[in-house]
Amino acid sequence: MVANFHIPPLSPEPLFEIGNVVITNTIVNAWIAIIIFFVLGVLIYRNVKLKPGKLQNAAEFIIELVLPYFDQVTGDRKKTIKFLPIVGSIFFFVLLSNWLGLLPGTGSILFGHNPLLRPIGTDLNITLAMALVAVISSHIYGFIAIGVFAHIGKFIQIKGLISSIKKGPIAIFTAFIEMFVGLLEIISEVAKVLSLSLRLFGNVLAGEILLSVMAGLVAALVPVPFMLLELLVGLIQATVFAMLTLVYLEVATNVPHGEH
Repeated sequence: MVANFHIPPLSPEPLFEIGNVVITNTIVNAWIAIIIFFVLGVLIYRNVKLKPGKLQNAAEFIIELVLPYFDQVTGDRKKTIKFLPIVGSIFFFVLLSNWLGLLPGTGSILFGHNPLLRPIGTDLNITLAMALVAVISSHIYGFIAIGVFAHIGKFIQIKGLISSIKKGPIAIFTAFIEMFVGLLEIISEVAKVLSLSLRLFGNVLAGEILLSVMAGLVAALVPVPFMLLELLVGLIQATVFAMLTLVYLEVATNVPHGEH
């Protein structure tokens, strides 16, 4: 006999409204993750000592574990430290939010007729917002590292077109090619946002649907291996999202070819 099971819809379920803002179960999940990080941050900050305690030791161990992987992308520990606040925040937020979706009660505790909690990765609005933060941050870092005009010059080659007029037809043709390449770069920035958000959304939603189906078939034993698999998937998705953000930051802060 097959038990009844709830397949998560594509859009998150609304729980209540604050003014004109609809609060969904994915937002509640995000709030829980933010509160956990805030409490941990306050506790670690207030108890930082030369002789660290268990919590500080754990935090330092995790950071020291992550930094070498970031160094492989940046090639420079100073740049890694500079990028760590945003990349590390994204990594741990995505990881914790995905793992919160595996806690008992997620999907079964109801608020009215809808589940109270749902992983944030199943909300395209949230994954899109995180992708925008990642890509926009890369441009802000680019402005700071190489200058506003040099960074904009990666996408809009007006200066090269104007200077090519005095150099003849070949230079003008080359300048138009560079302008076209710049337009392709702008399109690629939009593609970054779409790929980051849709990758996380698709993988996490697929995992939720799989767990729901398995839990409906046999409630006790069958979902366990898939839950363990989802722990690994959550780690992989958080790593991919964070490392791609780090790559975007690294590329944006490099001086364009020919600007040296």
